[in-house]
Amino acid sequence: MKITINVILLSCLTAIITFTGCKKQDYSLNKLVTPTDLNLSTEIAGQDTGNPNGNGTGTITIAATASNAMSYKIDFGDGKWQMVPEGLINYKYNTPGTSDYTVMVTAIGTGGITTTTSKKITVLVNFSIPPEMMLNLTKGTSQTWVTDRESPGHVGVGPVGTYTPDYYAATPNQRAECLYDDEITFTKAGENSVSLSVNNKGSSFLTADATAYYGKSGGDDCYPIDLNTPRNLTFMDATSGSTSANSTRIQFVVPGNGLINFGTGGTNYEILSLTSTTITLRNIGLDGLAWYQKLKVKP
Repeated sequence: MKITINVILLSCLTAIITFTGCKKQDYSLNKLVTPTDLNLSTEIAGQDTGNPNGNGTGTITIAATASNAMSYKIDFGDGKWQMVPEGLINYKYNTPGTSDYTVMVTAIGTGGITTTTSKKITVLVNFSIPPEMMLNLTKGTSQTWVTDRESPGHVGVGPVGTYTPDYYAATPNQRAECLYDDEITFTKAGENSVSLSVNNKGSSFLTADATAYYGKSGGDDCYPIDLNTPRNLTFMDATSGSTSANSTRIQFVVPGNGLINFGTGGTNYEILSLTSTTITLRNIGLDGLAWYQKLKVKP
């Protein structure tokens, strides 16, 4: 009898285990809810009836609210965006003058379901080139610069997170000769305006990742390119994470496919340092790296 009972118990236990093992596991997802009642408001610093586009600082407060939103993605309309969990952020535009921007807010709900709205704004940004910077660049009228080829690190490259050429710094006269014969002239075109002209003797050095940007193909090398036409530069506050300890915190943009000394595909040059005889520039190339160059006043 004992053996029979044990057999019965064993059979029942086996059946329970089999039933449990075959039972389909239940999965559940949070309820998918679309954000609703999305509202977007903007406040431009100093905006009033006399200053409809703000006080010229370019600072704006953006506020977004919605029901059932877990976070917000705010596109500022200038090529930059940011995730904002609470939907409130202060932002500063940098391009001088009066510019139109379309601010777009995407409210994100559970499961990634989104709701989007946008608003067009017009913002005034005033920027004045510091008098000392204007004087050092142009000597009051016009001044020509060349590569400081004898200086260590006159060409360099590093990560975007630092402000020194951590990956590579050229030794004196190490680069191609076409990089050394360029004459870069900054001319004062007005009280707050500078133009640039580059006499590259017919060719400029281009990095491999940037050759297509200039209409060429190939690796790091010298390529024929015409840079003689003067270009008006746009100066503004620097948009990088630099500080006054490693930069002047001022940058300028060379329009079109303009370049200085050598081409990386980037047209935005931050002035890290500037004296009456030397200048150090930092530029982010199409390869995602920070490129450096040192110039000196042409002897």
